[in-house]
Amino acid sequence: MTRTPAGLRTQVAHGVLRITIDRPARMNAVDLATMTALGATLLGAHTRPQVRVIVLTGAGTAFCTGADLAAAAAAGGNEAPPQVAMDRANEVVRAIVDSPLPVISQVNGPAAGVGAAIALAADLIYAADSAYLLLPFTSIGLMPDGGTSAMVAAAMGRVRAMELALLGARLPATEAAAAGLITAAVPAAQLADRVDQVAARLAAGPRRALQLTKAAINAATLVPLDDALDREKTGQVELLTGADFFEGMTAMLTHRTPRFDND
Repeated sequence: MTRTPAGLRTQVAHGVLRITIDRPARMNAVDLATMTALGATLLGAHTRPQVRVIVLTGAGTAFCTGADLAAAAAAGGNEAPPQVAMDRANEVVRAIVDSPLPVISQVNGPAAGVGAAIALAADLIYAADSAYLLLPFTSIGLMPDGGTSAMVAAAMGRVRAMELALLGARLPATEAAAAGLITAAVPAAQLADRVDQVAARLAAGPRRALQLTKAAINAATLVPLDDALDREKTGQVELLTGADFFEGMTAMLTHRTPRFDND
């Protein structure tokens, strides 16, 4: 097992590369260093001949609760220019979708913000029945990113996607599975075993056939993804430099209700 300074743990066994976001004290919220390391790890995975499958999960009780706004605030908002932060997040999503290897999300707990995007970009998504998905962007003056504006609508339809995105409604894993947004909701105690079984089956499968199958289905169903990532980047860069985000982030970090200026 390898742990990086950026807060990732990786382990390869029986053809499976397990990548764990390992920042449990922050509920696996990711700062720029973690996002950058995650993208690099995903991009390099297919060059390792022993790796046949990738599993993404989080340490502790969360999968990933989005961008680490506390880290950004501690850096005085200067952790990275908004364009760079968006590029790193988009690179992770594209690395998952474009990987020639099957990617499984093991959603062991909350997946929020860009954490939800990372989970949903995978080819197979298994979640603990106690987990949930959350797109809380508008509550802090932002918009959905990481391709979620396309992925959620494609799976659940426009009206339900609007509810999740505009109202920041929490979506329990059981409802996400029923709506076809994730593969299955599994009793929490059985989640790891279920993912291990699926990963072992894929690792023993025909590598090229799996690669071409993944590419064909993604090409047919994720046509809007590139455009969505571009739109989200443009909009989010604007919002990240606006007064509403500053108010929303400050309110969140100080545990009060935000007061947005709607004049």
